[in-house]
Amino acid sequence: MYYIYTMQKELSYWEKESFFRYDVIVIGSGIVGLTAAIALKQSAPNLSIAILERGFLPTGASTKNAGFACFGSISELIEQEKLGLDELLATVEKRWKGLLKLRAILGDERLDYQRLGGFELFKKEDKIHAAECVSKIEHFNQLLKSVVGESAYALNNETISSFGFDKVTSLIENRYEAQIDSGKMMLSLLQYAQQLGVLIFNGCEVNQIDDSTKQLVTANGIFKFNRLIVATNAFIDSLIKGLPINPGRGQVLITKPIKNLKVAGTFHYNRGFYYFRNINGRILLGGGRNLDFSSEETTTFGQTPTVQNALETLLKEVIIPKTSYEIDYRWSGIMAFGNELPPLVKAIHPDIFCATRCNGMGVAIGAETGTDIANLVLQSL
Repeated sequence: MYYIYTMQKELSYWEKESFFRYDVIVIGSGIVGLTAAIALKQSAPNLSIAILERGFLPTGASTKNAGFACFGSISELIEQEKLGLDELLATVEKRWKGLLKLRAILGDERLDYQRLGGFELFKKEDKIHAAECVSKIEHFNQLLKSVVGESAYALNNETISSFGFDKVTSLIENRYEAQIDSGKMMLSLLQYAQQLGVLIFNGCEVNQIDDSTKQLVTANGIFKFNRLIVATNAFIDSLIKGLPINPGRGQVLITKPIKNLKVAGTFHYNRGFYYFRNINGRILLGGGRNLDFSSEETTTFGQTPTVQNALETLLKEVIIPKTSYEIDYRWSGIMAFGNELPPLVKAIHPDIFCATRCNGMGVAIGAETGTDIANLVLQSL
């Protein structure tokens, strides 16, 4: 407390008046927070808006994900349909609209958007599950026809050998799935928000929200707001308690460039718990939290031997068998999950709003979620 007090005391009159009062403050500079600020500025250019980000770079998943522009593999949709057909359709539509919105904001070039297709892998031991997924292809094609277009999914076993896979016996393709460069996306979103007049303060962690005085306590000073958006996804519990959200860590590794790499596209395995893709001649591979849900239900970044060994086994035995490779480095991202499919977008106080729980689909649904929360704020003004 002494540190906060002394920092506040050191501020000049000019600093207090010009840098610590805003019409809208957004906590979190990930996809949701940035697109919320962008949507607000586009609709109401005169609003003063600031984003407070605790990290040097956006912290969480927006710069740490695999860069999948996807809306659901067949096996994922089968599981999600159990929560309700109408809810599934509405959520997939939001994922698709979110991708379209992201592309409209930045353009495909700045996203490095490449529609190479998405593929779900099945091994011999997955025979029963593969048959179930194949039987559902036409069902989901008809269901999503009005959302994404004709014949999204198809059995495509003919391409298995062209990718160089081993032990894979079935492959379901999603022809509308694509990949992006998450780093370029986030850099472009940051630049665009700043061009619109949004101020972004990095290294500014919010320690407390005082809803009675509309103040945010940080080590850098006391910020005052008229409206507040909390868009910290899995980390929201540190500021707002009791929301139906569980964190989920995604561990990732990337190889050094591999000569004559055959893999091209975005790939899903084991109900989406594993995912990999090509990027600049490398393989980026992540997942495995299903091996130990309790350990991976954390907001602590890092790796575990259990997950990393499973990733390397999949890489060596299935993805690039008989191929020499080196792991370049590893990282992790923190996602937010819940028992409901849609993101949690709501007012939790007349002046305080939250946008969270993207259920591992932040790239797809993030821009739509940011726009949704911006609309709620605009309605309250």
